[in-house]
Amino acid sequence: MTATEQRSADPTTKAGGSASVRTRRIRETAREVLGYTEFRPGQEEAMKSVAAGRDTLAVLPSGAGKSAVYTVAGLLLDGPVVVVSPLIALQRDQVQRLEELGEDAVGRAAVLNSGLSALEHQAVLDGMRDGTVRYCFLAPEQLAKNEVVEAIRTSAPALFVVDEAHCVSAWGHDFRPDYLRLGGVVQQLGHPTVLALTATAAPPVRAEIVERLAMAEPEVVVAGFDRPEIRLEVERHADAHGKHTAVLDRVTALAADGMGILYSATRRGTEEFAEELTARGLRARAYHAGLKKSDRDEVQRAYMDGELDVVVATTAFGMGIDKPETRFVVHAEPADSVDSYYQEVGRAGRDGEPAVAVLVYRQEDLGIRKFFAAGAPAEEELQQVAGLVRAGVASGMDGVDVRDLREETGLPATPIVRDLNLLEQAGAVVLDDEGSAAPAPDGPAPGEAAAAARLLAEHHVRVDESRIEMMRGYAETTGCRRQFLLGYFGEELAEPCGNCDTCSSGSAYEHAEPVVDGAHPFAVDTAVQHTEWGPGIVMRHEEDRVVVLFEEVGYKTLGLQAVLDHDLLRERAG
Repeated sequence: MTATEQRSADPTTKAGGSASVRTRRIRETAREVLGYTEFRPGQEEAMKSVAAGRDTLAVLPSGAGKSAVYTVAGLLLDGPVVVVSPLIALQRDQVQRLEELGEDAVGRAAVLNSGLSALEHQAVLDGMRDGTVRYCFLAPEQLAKNEVVEAIRTSAPALFVVDEAHCVSAWGHDFRPDYLRLGGVVQQLGHPTVLALTATAAPPVRAEIVERLAMAEPEVVVAGFDRPEIRLEVERHADAHGKHTAVLDRVTALAADGMGILYSATRRGTEEFAEELTARGLRARAYHAGLKKSDRDEVQRAYMDGELDVVVATTAFGMGIDKPETRFVVHAEPADSVDSYYQEVGRAGRDGEPAVAVLVYRQEDLGIRKFFAAGAPAEEELQQVAGLVRAGVASGMDGVDVRDLREETGLPATPIVRDLNLLEQAGAVVLDDEGSAAPAPDGPAPGEAAAAARLLAEHHVRVDESRIEMMRGYAETTGCRRQFLLGYFGEELAEPCGNCDTCSSGSAYEHAEPVVDGAHPFAVDTAVQHTEWGPGIVMRHEEDRVVVLFEEVGYKTLGLQAVLDHDLLRERAG
């Protein structure tokens, strides 16, 4: 009998065991399987909750071992573990890590995706049913297929894991419409225990994850967002040439002490910076979505193997990248949101040693982000796309793909994909894992769907623009940058951190948050109502201002005195 079979046969490992027995078995399993002698913050708490059969949202920092939670807790539950992960490459990495632990230790792990043949696909599903596949990794698009959901249901999964769970939230920085179906899938599967994992989720995102995934009275574990080993700095420049040179100078200097990442907002920017850094004698390569997959894989391999001094990348170099020795992350332009920025800088210093995160900032660069965020599609365009999908399927096609729609509309692929995502959110179309679209059963007519999708698009634009303004706030604050970042995520730092540029200059101490009549009149997390913008949640305080996330218009920074003088905000229930 294997170690996995022994654990499955032991009645003390089931969710019904006592809390003390569960704690003992968690620690034993973590030690036997992962070699753990101690846990990182939040890990054991999340494992205990899942092993007790309770829905759990775990917000754990990047590099804090999120996969260990389902690896260990999954071994203590009776049934297969389904892990929804957004990228095929990430799925493969996760399977490889489990395979390295040994099948005797954790059971078999498998990937279920569109790259498999029909026979391989069926073999994975059969393995889940007969117990030979313990962990199954798949993209959310697979769960659009009724036959896949039904096959998983018959295998009686014990745990349904949603990795990168912020993708389920429209407030999250990496929202993906295909995650929206997951709550319904949970119900179709008979509501196995749900574990949602993310490294970055502000309070509104957490609330939406819980709601979207239909989590029942979940345990919410937040390990804390502070990464005190990362020094935070912003270099401000007035002209483009001076800023460009400053980026090269700073990366060159930092690379003398170790490897790192330079983020640029555009593909052209990555190519230019990589070429110029190479001319300075650094081992630098560009990485962006426009490269062939084999080239991207080679750059990533070289970085992971320590053969590069710096990767110059767009945000395409992101999820699943874990190189603990990364000593610096430099941004040549602001990220599209504080959420994205925090996740990107979090790739530095994962070994716990000192690291540096630098934003080289020119106010005009925010225009790049506004350009990317701007532009809700016309209602006529949405109606045309919805109508073509319906007409294509009515003519006998199984689904209409992006290429067909490009030929019919004359639009590039990117806006068509955006339109299809909006129409999917509006309940008009269903997308499969290869991007083909079909009309949703009982979905609205094209005209009605287009109107709903247009409203969604306008809302997304407002939210994106408000996120950019919060990024401006981080770049231009004279207060402690770490207090700003942590406050954004609903975590208060009582004193300036001492490890950012504003603390070093002294301005962070000069602009510490004032106390109004002994306490702030609008505490963080307070539900409020604005006279014009409607309901919102207080996110953070900054000097004499208050930051509120409104449901309809996104983040707004309000002058506290004006709010009090004109009675602009009132507390509301809920």
